[in-house]
Amino acid sequence: MEPSVKGNNAVIGKNVTFGENVTIGHNVIIYDGTVIGDYVMIQDNVVIGKQPARAKNSILPDVKTLPPANIGSGCTIGTSSIVYANADIGNDVFIADLATVRERVTIGEKTIVGRGVAVENDCEIGQKCKLETNCYITAYSKLGDSVFVAPGVVTTNDNYMARSKERYDKFKGITIKDGGRIGANSTVLPGKTIGEDGAVGAGSIVTKDVQKEQLVVGTPARVLRQVPETQLLRNQ
Repeated sequence: MEPSVKGNNAVIGKNVTFGENVTIGHNVIIYDGTVIGDYVMIQDNVVIGKQPARAKNSILPDVKTLPPANIGSGCTIGTSSIVYANADIGNDVFIADLATVRERVTIGEKTIVGRGVAVENDCEIGQKCKLETNCYITAYSKLGDSVFVAPGVVTTNDNYMARSKERYDKFKGITIKDGGRIGANSTVLPGKTIGEDGAVGAGSIVTKDVQKEQLVVGTPARVLRQVPETQLLRNQ
């Protein structure tokens, strides 16, 4: 099946599968084997299924050709976004303009990936999450369902800051469990976990795990109080 609407200069690779009522904008590139569900809108200058390139001095292993990307039904992929090969995007996901979703990433249904957001390789993102403008989800991170990450949040996975071979087997992203929330411009250090309904106040630096339903604030972040009952996920 061909897309219902196809803009100028769109490049469609071999064996790309389209569902019903797919709209493709101008200058879109879709690489071989990509699967596109029903009622998907792909806006101008989007790239889907791009194979990752490896820097010559990268410490990451060289990976051969990855499987194609999969875009679920009802998705919107915003202008100039890039979705890499082997990314699996669930139904009704909204990816805003200029976002990047790297290889081996899974994103659950009805999640919003905001403008300029970067989701690095090997991340798992749950359902109904909100990743707000220009936040950065570091590689090897795992986010549960209904997670909120505010604008400008930075997450990290390398405690050695690119020095010492000791770091090679110690990369670890962050974990945010169901209902966890991080306020604007916060930084979360490698390997830290934010428990269910845990919350991080704006501008904080998280150096320790945040326990279930705790609110932490400050630099470094410390416990302020419990999250109010009215804000807990189970009470929404």
